[in-house]
Amino acid sequence: MKSIWIGAFAVAALLVGWSVLQPDPVRGSEPPKEHELLLPSKQDPNVVKPEKEPEVPPRKPAESIAMGLDWLVSVQGNDGGWGQDGGHNADVREGENLESSGNDVANTAVAVLALIRSGHTPTDGKYKEAVQGGLNFIMERVEASPDEGLALLTVKGTQIQRKLGPHIDTFLTSMVLSEVDGEMNDTKRDQRVRLALQKTVNKIEANQQEDGSWNIAGGWAPILGTSIASRSLFEAKQKGVDVDEVVLARVDDYTKKSTETAEGSATLAGGRGGFASSPADAGIALYKGAQVLEQLSRSKGDREANKSEIAAVTGELSNARFVDGFGSIGGEEFFSYLNISDSLQRAGGKEWDEWNGKVQTKLARLQNEDGTWAGHHCITGRVAVTSAAILTLAVDQRERDNIDGVAATDG
Repeated sequence: MKSIWIGAFAVAALLVGWSVLQPDPVRGSEPPKEHELLLPSKQDPNVVKPEKEPEVPPRKPAESIAMGLDWLVSVQGNDGGWGQDGGHNADVREGENLESSGNDVANTAVAVLALIRSGHTPTDGKYKEAVQGGLNFIMERVEASPDEGLALLTVKGTQIQRKLGPHIDTFLTSMVLSEVDGEMNDTKRDQRVRLALQKTVNKIEANQQEDGSWNIAGGWAPILGTSIASRSLFEAKQKGVDVDEVVLARVDDYTKKSTETAEGSATLAGGRGGFASSPADAGIALYKGAQVLEQLSRSKGDREANKSEIAAVTGELSNARFVDGFGSIGGEEFFSYLNISDSLQRAGGKEWDEWNGKVQTKLARLQNEDGTWAGHHCITGRVAVTSAAILTLAVDQRERDNIDGVAATDG
């Protein structure tokens, strides 16, 4: 199957005054520092100094992925879908301000995507029935949606929509349907997938903004939605779907222009002005960097043609702020990690090795004991964040061929 990103189913505290919620307990966090010890000459000989608690080593990626997938499947709704915090109202955590208005397409799509990219397809794997149920949930809502406009028949006003844009459901749906197009092992089911995929592609193409993006008002980080929309069209094209080349060229042009400062230089967070920004993307360096890197590095030809723009991003990935989420880890940061990991893995080299090691360690330490990940502000729902973390950890398990960015498998 194809790789996504994009993808893709995530920093803003640097620029705005978000209040950060107390995080869920994470595995492997450092023990509290002891108070200052007495000097040897003043120590009480009858007091036995406690040994330092050993640091818990991070989980291996395969272990973290398995735990996350087990949790996702355990909370899938009877209708095949997932919502903000699970598939049932009872899954919502007490004390958390999370909506429980039913399952939605975006959370379902990113959960199915995580399952597929971890080796569980509609026809194979331990969780193939969960994948089938999720796909059926999605396609029913695509089929019931109007041909016009970007919206799908799904829950409105969800957290993932408020943060990644009001039509993230459509973009994620196009991505996941591209993954399974031609892979259903059944002629009728393959036809159903193709019809639903073509419908979402048509909706995305018809509603591209004048600047080439899909940064539609209503989300905090819709630039990540643009990345997912663009990636989904790219993946659909690889599967033989008729995609308008003009649409693809316009979003490429948008991305290149967004890296140019007033001085004409390409820079990210530490330069003379950072990326040119719009109210839609709020000029946040990590989100923008993730979108630019993914958009402009999909193939060998892209990487050669966009050297300067890509260098502006990769040159700053050694900055610890990128891995640390600029001091605040929410759902958007997890989706940004996915874009960056996916892009660097395609190119390979020392940048990928260094980034991957840091992100894998960080995600292992952020994972909760129940196998989930949860953003510590804004997108705090466990389904989208857990799925994005799984997708990021699974990036280096995917093999790719060397033919101009076309993936051999998606793992």
